[in-house]
Amino acid sequence: MIDYFVFFTILAMATVTYLTRITGYLLLHNKVLNPRLGKVLEAIPGCVLIAVIAPAFATTNIANLLALAITLLLASRFSLLPTVIISIAVTALLRHYIPY
Repeated sequence: MIDYFVFFTILAMATVTYLTRITGYLLLHNKVLNPRLGKVLEAIPGCVLIAVIAPAFATTNIANLLALAITLLLASRFSLLPTVIISIAVTALLRHYIPY
């Protein structure tokens, strides 16, 4: 049975996420960016990733600490997308198999 409140909440969140992404594209697609602004925009995904994983530094949960160490190792070796995908999978496995 589908909970309609949850369904519409997820749908609204997806819509807002899409609108924030497409708005940036629509505003900047005909603009020539200066190299400094281009570098700043390229750094944003990494900053967001750090903001997401930074609370894991303050945990005592072994699974989270191991996942954090693995994520940092992956980030030093791979680009953002493989790092995120592998880190999510590793974190899920560690949280499942290592009790708190």
